[in-house]
Amino acid sequence: MLKVGVLVSGGGTNLQAILDAIDSGKITNAEVSLIISNNPGAYALERAKKHNIEAVCISPKQFENREEFHRALLAKLKESGVELIVLAGFLVAIPPMIVEAYPNKIINIHPSLIPSFCGVGYYGLHVHEKALERGVRVTGATVHFVDTGTDTGPIILQKAVKIKSDDTPEVLQRRVMEKAEWKILPKAINLIANDKVKVVDGRVETEEFDTEE
Repeated sequence: MLKVGVLVSGGGTNLQAILDAIDSGKITNAEVSLIISNNPGAYALERAKKHNIEAVCISPKQFENREEFHRALLAKLKESGVELIVLAGFLVAIPPMIVEAYPNKIINIHPSLIPSFCGVGYYGLHVHEKALERGVRVTGATVHFVDTGTDTGPIILQKAVKIKSDDTPEVLQRRVMEKAEWKILPKAINLIANDKVKVVDGRVETEEFDTEE
């Protein structure tokens, strides 16, 4: 049984998608054993309590500097024994010390088709604003392994979502969540939990590609 730790900053809708997928059997051989938020007011912590999952807040504001925060975060992950770390809307950069401690064991969900609309400064609603500004016809979401860059790690799964002419950033954000993020993040976890993902020469080899809307 793969022990999964989920890091989240806000409401935790992707976390809920993971928990629902475990409950329904879409994710097998995995359990969420720890939820960490950098935000004491994050609703994700309430979701954790409802599922009797250990939930803790570790915030940079609790420490004198970033390095102390990073060390505390790493210590908690190590103590919990998690084997896979899922960044589900975690708005804090993961430092090299944690990436190096968990090589190809940290995954992130990003609300675009990487390499479009990603990198430093591209997160949350801003990603969808930029997609609409650019006038692209298709966007989507990407699950990727985390390396020491920003959105540069090996891609595991992507799913495309069509953009409509009357979309607002908020409407598009919701559609990308419902049609892509909430589907491919649980799917990626299930593939990893069942040993169907491996990284070879910086690329992911998996039995499944899911690119259709």
